Amino acid sequence: MQNDLVSIILLPLTLAFIMFALGLGLALSDFKRIFTQPRALLVGAVCHFLLLPLACHLMLDWWGISGVFAVGFMILAACPTGSTSNLLTYLARGDVALALSFTAVASVLTIFTLPLIVTWALGHYLGAARAVDVPVGLMMGQVALVLGVPVSLGMLARQRWPAWARRFESRATRIATLLFLLIVVLAVLKNFALVRSHIVSLAPFALTLNLGMLAIGFGMAWLARLSRSQAITLGIETAVQNAALALVIASSVLKDDAMAIPGALYGVTMYVGGLLFALTMRRYAPAPACAAAPAMNN
Repeated sequence: MQNDLVSIILLPLTLAFIMFALGLGLALSDFKRIFTQPRALLVGAVCHFLLLPLACHLMLDWWGISGVFAVGFMILAACPTGSTSNLLTYLARGDVALALSFTAVASVLTIFTLPLIVTWALGHYLGAARAVDVPVGLMMGQVALVLGVPVSLGMLARQRWPAWARRFESRATRIATLLFLLIVVLAVLKNFALVRSHIVSLAPFALTLNLGMLAIGFGMAWLARLSRSQAITLGIETAVQNAALALVIASSVLKDDAMAIPGALYGVTMYVGGLLFALTMRRYAPAPACAAAPAMNN
């Protein structure tokens, strides 16, 4: 019964609050910026929505990870960028405006891409019968609900009550971070035996995937001749995922707690790789004349 309460109630409500906190930091201009920075956003979309799932799939085959854990990592790879990326971008002296725009755009695109990738992963790693059991349209509606509605409410609150939104945003994002850590702990505790027996292979894979995608995102931006600050941003946006959504999809939508373990592990290890990358870039990047720190949530 406790497990059902966590999967059916606590996880979705936690994600909804996290996305509401994200919405408090977004404005319509973040979506409109796609017209002013189309090349940067296009490179970011290719890295995040194409290269990340592809790299994850190839690494899973090379690492020898299969079954529900492989599906769990593919779910994670199909999720949008986590809004923690905004803070890491600020720390790394990247392009914060681009980070906000990409986070906003990625949250919308994921509604269409995540169900397709997850359905393919279920069929590839668990058999065609499992994939057929998951209606793509229904999952698309569920993703739109848990992402779009809370973000829209947060943006509406920012527009209608800007003073309150500014005051509450920092508190909301701290609460969201604590809630995310709570659901990670609960996910691990619910499946402690599985975590204990597979952590030696799963945790290094999660960290390697994170570091690899940081490098790929940065490298692709450099090849596209984007600015250094944009390259830093796209490296982070490619690798930092909304792990809370991965937990909800695994536990609440697909109702398989074992699939949530990769998302929980990645949700922790991405801070290690992300902070290492951000601090390294900060050391060699010039300080901006003026910048305001974005709030942190996942």
